[in-house]
Amino acid sequence: MKCPYCGEMIEDGSQFCARCGNRLVSAAAVAGTPGTAYAPTGAETTSGKAIASLVMGVLVFIPFSAVAAIILGHLALSEIRKSAGRLKGQGLATAGLILGYAEIALIPVILIIAAIAIPNLLRARMAANEASSIGVLRTYNRAIVSYAVACPNQGYPVSAVNLGPGAGNCDGANLVDRALAGPMPRKNGYLFRYEPGVPDATGKVMSYTITADPIEERTTGIRHFFVDESGVIRIEKGHAAGAESEPLQ
Repeated sequence: MKCPYCGEMIEDGSQFCARCGNRLVSAAAVAGTPGTAYAPTGAETTSGKAIASLVMGVLVFIPFSAVAAIILGHLALSEIRKSAGRLKGQGLATAGLILGYAEIALIPVILIIAAIAIPNLLRARMAANEASSIGVLRTYNRAIVSYAVACPNQGYPVSAVNLGPGAGNCDGANLVDRALAGPMPRKNGYLFRYEPGVPDATGKVMSYTITADPIEERTTGIRHFFVDESGVIRIEKGHAAGAESEPLQ
C-alpha cells in the first residue's frame, strides 16, 4: 500500500511510514470493522502558500504582487491535493488566484487611465507654474517702482537683493521676501533674473529687465516671460522672451 502522506510504498499493516515517519491508523479499525486501508492521523494544517497567495492578492500596490499571488495559489492547490487531507486552505488559495488574475486583467485599464491622466496633470502643473511666474513678475514691478520712489537718488535697484529684507533703506527695502531677493531666485519651476540698466550721468539707474524662464523646458513650464520698466509682461514659447516679444493678453 501507499503512505497517504508521502506516497511511499510500504508493507501492509505497518504502523509507521519508513520514509516520512508519520503514524498510520487503520481506517477500518477506526470504524470498528476489520480492513487494511489506512488514513493519516495528523491534524490538518493550513497551507502557508495559500495564506501567502491571499496576502499577495490583497496587497495590490506592491509591484508584481499579482504574479506572486497566482504562482503561490497554484503551488498551494497542488500541495493541498497531494497532502491526502493533511493540508487545508483551498479556499484561501482560490481567493488569491482570483485576486491575482483580476489585477493582471486590470493592468491595461490602469495603463490607459495613466496615459490620459498624467499628461493632463503635467499640463495643469505647468499652467499653475506659469500663472505663479506672472504673479512674481508683477510683484517685482510693484516693488521696483516703490523702491525708485523711496530712493530717488538711486533710481531702480542695482540688484534684486536691495528689494529684500533689511533696515528698510535703499540697501534692504523690505519690499519682497527673501525667496525673491537673491541674484537668480527660483520659484515654482521658474528661474528669475533681474538686470539693472546702465546708470546715467548722475548715477541713477533708469531702466531694468526681468526674465522668467522654466527650469525644465516642457516639464515645469512652456512659456518664457520678460518685463522691463514699462511694466508690460511679454511672452515667448520655446526660447527666452525679450522687449520685442508678444505682450501678455
